[in-house]
Amino acid sequence: MKNIFILTLSFLISLNLTAQENYVKENYNKEEINIPMRDGINLHTTIYSPKDTSQDYPILMQRTPYSSRPYGEGEFKKRIGPNEHLMKEGYIVVYQDVRGRWMSEGVYDNMRAYIPNKKGKQVDEASDTYDSIEWLVNNVKNNNGKVGVWGTSYPGFYSTYSLLSNHPALSAVSPQAPIGDFYFDDFHHNGAYLLSYWLATTVFGYEKTEPTDKAWYADKFPNFGTQDQYQFFLENMPLSKLDKFYGEDNVFWQQLKDHPNYDEFWQSRGIIQHLDEIDIKPAVMTVGGLFDAEDLYGPLHTYSEIEKHNDFYNIFVFGPWSHGQWASTRTRQAVGNVYFGDDISNNYQKDIETPFFNYFLKGKGDVNELSEAQIFDTGKKEWNSYEVWPPQNTTETTFYLGENQSLTSTPNPDFENTFVSDPKKPVPYSEDIKVVFTPRKYMTDDQRFAARRTDVLVYETEVLEEDLKFVGDIIANLNVSTTGTAADWIVKVIDVFPGDTEDPEEMQDHLKMSNYHMMVRSEVMRGRFRNSFENPEPFTPNEKTQVNIELQDINHTFKKGHKLQIQIQSSWFPLIDMNPQTYVDNIFKAKAADFKKQTHTVYGDSKLVFYKLK
Repeated sequence: MKNIFILTLSFLISLNLTAQENYVKENYNKEEINIPMRDGINLHTTIYSPKDTSQDYPILMQRTPYSSRPYGEGEFKKRIGPNEHLMKEGYIVVYQDVRGRWMSEGVYDNMRAYIPNKKGKQVDEASDTYDSIEWLVNNVKNNNGKVGVWGTSYPGFYSTYSLLSNHPALSAVSPQAPIGDFYFDDFHHNGAYLLSYWLATTVFGYEKTEPTDKAWYADKFPNFGTQDQYQFFLENMPLSKLDKFYGEDNVFWQQLKDHPNYDEFWQSRGIIQHLDEIDIKPAVMTVGGLFDAEDLYGPLHTYSEIEKHNDFYNIFVFGPWSHGQWASTRTRQAVGNVYFGDDISNNYQKDIETPFFNYFLKGKGDVNELSEAQIFDTGKKEWNSYEVWPPQNTTETTFYLGENQSLTSTPNPDFENTFVSDPKKPVPYSEDIKVVFTPRKYMTDDQRFAARRTDVLVYETEVLEEDLKFVGDIIANLNVSTTGTAADWIVKVIDVFPGDTEDPEEMQDHLKMSNYHMMVRSEVMRGRFRNSFENPEPFTPNEKTQVNIELQDINHTFKKGHKLQIQIQSSWFPLIDMNPQTYVDNIFKAKAADFKKQTHTVYGDSKLVFYKLK
């Protein structure tokens, strides 16, 4: 009987999975069309329309550089729309290949610059969005005249961009993990090049000459020849050695090398600085992950910039997710080794994302129950609702770097800690031995391996006697010096767990949650940009200098029995490229002889400023 029960259960599960996979095909018609833009270029667009034509439906659109496949008659996606609930609610769901990608015509421009006052046939992603919406509302049957746009990561960038189209039918927009500015998201952090994203240069760097349903860059990925990413990049320093993998035909690689500073090239490609140029009318829901290694800067600054200028509906959701995890249907929610709870993504989709689109596109339900800012407390592992983000009812809490690895409330400018930073032995960002396309799990990784190195400074509180909750950003005001003329400065905020903490099932075999050093937040400042991202400058050897680092926002309770720890270091390899520690105009063109061992000093009047919730 037991075997019969198991077989029956397996059969029922397989039937349910098959039904789910066939849902789109059974309930939607699919049409692939080319929508003409104002300059004559056609953008390939796939339209999924409900077979039930007894009513009108809103349009939900995603514009993507990652393909709207599957292509071809009779080929259907397994799931459409932002989530399964919306798919079953009934929407006209549209996917579009952006200009120059996949089956669309035209030339691709990575993070295409916005043109505020377009003339004639000038185009950007805003005009392409406007022309696409205009065609859809006038040509797709059974649409109700309202359009929503959503997307994650790069499609999140296009979602933000859609706001600049100012199309009257655009009623709801959800930028999710949106790129805000490539100089602070993805490929750079405060001017430091994210070497760990080097493989992604393959996807963005090669241009195609005609529409294609095949990945034209698929055979161009570099062969590491090893599973040890750290060793590969160590052997391929300086950065100019990587030219043998990407030639002049990789446009993005050339752009990265030619524009090491925050010049007009990068400034024009940022989207958040343009959000004050129009009157934003659609409802906006920005979504981000508190442990999103790729786009943490983007959602925070997208929300805050819109909030400055928008008097309509603007909300923010920030959960315990890495990149895009909120779209998952997985029950257990974890980032790396750290488990945060069950059904966090499912509940977000059902209780936040679906009501948002339903209300503004269908006039269904009520959004009054959705808070302005819904942020997960990653220490207590619970949701918090705020009327504004960051909250206003906070007090400033300052920690200074003290003797005996302590954090104190009093500055001591006479105290100093020194360490030697050796380019031949940079501090790893992870102890994992692997090659990753883009790193993710390190955002909550155990930092004990780093704390035990002599080139990492450690400061921490005593065991906390009561909960300590911090919200909003963290400011590190470091006073430092170096024997060289260039240096990077990395600050990490760490939650040290008690020794009796039990392991979750996600824990890696070689680790324990006992005394786990969970990284809560981290950031780098390439020292040459300490005063200006446009105009870098060297350090004067042995001269005390201030370096300020803004760490991205947190909503975290350091619980009673835990400790708050700060780590400071000058390499983070190969998350970022190794600073030669000798000032050169362009690090991408540094010579091997420029890489020199230097002694760095951090002084006791350096401080970290947190904001404690009252």
